[in-house]
Parts: sequence; structure tokens; C-alpha cells
Amino acid sequence: MQKRGDWPLTVIKPNRLSLVLCALAFCAFAGPAWAGGLYLNEFGTPSMGVAGAGAEAIAIDASTTLHNPAGMTRLEGRELMLTGGLVYSTIKFDPDPATPVPGGDGGDAGGPAPLLGAFYVHSLSDRVKLGANLISLSAAVLDYDDDWTGRFLVQEVSIFTLTFNPTIAYRVNDRLSVAGGVGVMLATFEEKVAVPPPVGPGQVKIDGDDVVFGFNLGAMFEPSERTRLGIIYWMGFDPTFTGDVKIEPAGLAAGIDTELPFVQFIRAGIYHEISEQFALLGTIGWEDWSALDNLNISTARGSQKIPRNWDDTWKFAAGLHYRPVDRWLLQGGIAYDTSPVDSVDRTPDMPIDRQIRYATGVQYEWSERASVGATFEYADYGDADIKNALLVGDYKRNDIFFLALSVNWKF
Repeated sequence: MQKRGDWPLTVIKPNRLSLVLCALAFCAFAGPAWAGGLYLNEFGTPSMGVAGAGAEAIAIDASTTLHNPAGMTRLEGRELMLTGGLVYSTIKFDPDPATPVPGGDGGDAGGPAPLLGAFYVHSLSDRVKLGANLISLSAAVLDYDDDWTGRFLVQEVSIFTLTFNPTIAYRVNDRLSVAGGVGVMLATFEEKVAVPPPVGPGQVKIDGDDVVFGFNLGAMFEPSERTRLGIIYWMGFDPTFTGDVKIEPAGLAAGIDTELPFVQFIRAGIYHEISEQFALLGTIGWEDWSALDNLNISTARGSQKIPRNWDDTWKFAAGLHYRPVDRWLLQGGIAYDTSPVDSVDRTPDMPIDRQIRYATGVQYEWSERASVGATFEYADYGDADIKNALLVGDYKRNDIFFLALSVNWKF
């Protein structure tokens, strides 16, 4: 009896299996909603209104349990924040006349997706705080036309991650606080790619999931009442997506393991009040995307190491707070992320280039115990030009729009 996960060798010989694995090589994980590498910056929190600038240092609501849990020591009692909104991407490829594979431009591969988050802080004492957050650390959908010129690289992909992160913070003294947390990530994905000759015609369908753990550390230093400095480190996650791969219409199936790192990163931020009305915010960050040097794909009958050749990325963000009256806060900010990959190694399942974000937002203190906010962000993901053996061209549209609402309660 054939076991689940085996390919009958009478049907697929080793050399053909290698071709199939090469086809799978480009089924990695797509994502218009990525920052720098695979990480999402947009969670609907008030910091989205300044493009994430100073998020590690502001610490004025429950969202600090995510951005820097050390900031929880500045909060009193209990606080809960809920966020929700919409992400809409427009992803349109413009093939070069010299692109090797004939076909269409893929249409608009983007579309809408939800944005949700929850954040909670609980005070055990003046010095010890507990917190938790539930967010999607990375989530994306791409859906190209089936007959487009890049169909042997990707046709359709959906990836979703849900991360639960309990945290604890301790105030060492009046100026220094430290914190740590343990993250639990649930990750799932589905992907489709056309099978190239001589294995094709046909389509490879892949699905997989995994649950992984990681940790994070944070610290906050308050040199004065008007200035705060914050830093956070995430160890990252290393999921192995275990699932099935099916080749249609041949009806062949196999088990598959795909490794993809969600790498470590460090971010440092500053919040400085110039006056009672104005404050400046800034962030600098580093993400270890050179760890995505290769993508490892394996089945019961063979394995393939696929070069990705990514580089580390850097993030820079600056923002402004303006409070015209006590209850209203106006926000604005801009952020820049360097590109993790060059045109030779870039593929359309990861159309990631340098990114520029423009953001604005408004917060209103409804009462002493409740505040509401709205934020909007536009992200330009660059031309993301591609020059490889199967596809040549760039993206004439590579844009993402984020709109979110937030509510914060104090108990």
C-alpha cells in the first residue's frame, strides 16, 4: 500500500521530481502587506498614524504591550484596546517585451483584506505589569491571472499568521523599565503555480501550517518627563510548513515541508515633547533578512534548496504629534524601508522593493476612561523590477492602503 506523502516512482522519475521541486521553489509566500521583509507594521494602533515612528517609546495606551511592553509601567490600572480596519492593495505587473514566457500581465493581483488587533494591560502593582496582544504579524494575498507570463513562478497565494504574545514588565527605578514576552504563532498558507514543461501542463497546489514559539525583550529609559527612549528585540520565528502538494490534473500527491524564517529584528524609538502642543517621534530598525539565503523544500522522495539571496533591511521613520486642544491629537509621519533583494533574485511571489509610507491620524479623548482614533496610511512598495530566466518586467502599481479605527478603554 502506498503511504501518504509518497510519489509513485513509476510515474515521476527522479529527474522529473527535481523539475517539480523547482516549480515549487517559486511557491514560497507572497505578500503585498510586508514591511522591509515579511513583517507587517500596520496593526490599526495609533502608531499607524505616524507610520510607526516612535512606537517603541510613546507608551500612552494598551498598544504598548506590542510596540514595547516595557512601556506598560507608565500605565495605571487596566487598559484594553481593540482595532479594526481594511487593507486594500493594487498590484499590477508590467511585463517587458523580452520576457521569456508568453502570457498576459496578470491583471490586478491585489485586493481587500481585514485588519484586526487586540491589546490588554493589567497592573499587578506600580512596578509590575502584565500584558497580552493578539495580532497578525504577517498576512497577504496575491491572485494573478492563471495564464499570465509569470505563471511558472506563482499564480495564487494566501498566507495568514496569528500571533498571541503575553508579556510582563518591571519598573527598575524612576527612569528604567524592562520587559519580556513569549510569542505563539499560528501560520497557514495555500499556493498555486503552473507546472512548466516537460512535467506540465498542470498546476501545483500547496497547503501547509505550523505553530511556533519565539520571545521578545524590551526596555524603556525616561531621561526626563518630556523624553522617552525605547528599544525592542524580537527573536523571530522559524516555522516549517507541513502540508500537502498536489499536481493536477495528473492527480499526484505528496507530503511537503517548507521552511521559511520570520527573522529576528531590533527597533529603537524616541518620543520627545517640544511643548504641550508638539511632540517629535522617530524610529530606526534592523531586520535580519540575510537569514533568508535559501528556501528549503522537501518531500518524502527528495529535497531542494532554493536560493533567495536576501539582504538585511533597515527601517527609518519620523513623525509629529500636534495637540490643538486637550482632547484632540493630530498625527502625521513618514517611513522608509530598504529593499531586501535585487532584481535578479526577486520573484513575483515576493514583490518586495524599497518601501515608503505616508501616514496620518487623529485621536480623540472621549472621556477620562475612553479614547477613539482613526488612522490612514499609504504604502508605496516601489517598482520591484524582476530580471530572471522566466520573467522580466516591473510593477506599474505596487500600492497598499490601510484604514483603521481604534478604541482604548481604561478600567
